[in-house]
Amino acid sequence: MEANNASSRNDFRNKIFICKKETQETKHWLRMLAQAVPEKKKQIILFWKESHELILIFQKIINSLKNKKNEN
Repeated sequence: MEANNASSRNDFRNKIFICKKETQETKHWLRMLAQAVPEKKKQIILFWKESHELILIFQKIINSLKNKKNEN
């Protein structure tokens, strides 16, 4: 929602980049949680995979914005 209300293209890109960084941190904590609570590892892996997919989406958005900037 924050990125959707960005004031400019650069602001949007920065907000998406922050989303990507926060999701990477989430993956880190999920890895640690899986080690700390092995009986929940299967559930945690599902969240980790979803986080990874979000990172790929955010990176694709960032790349698309860079490509559009280079075209102009």
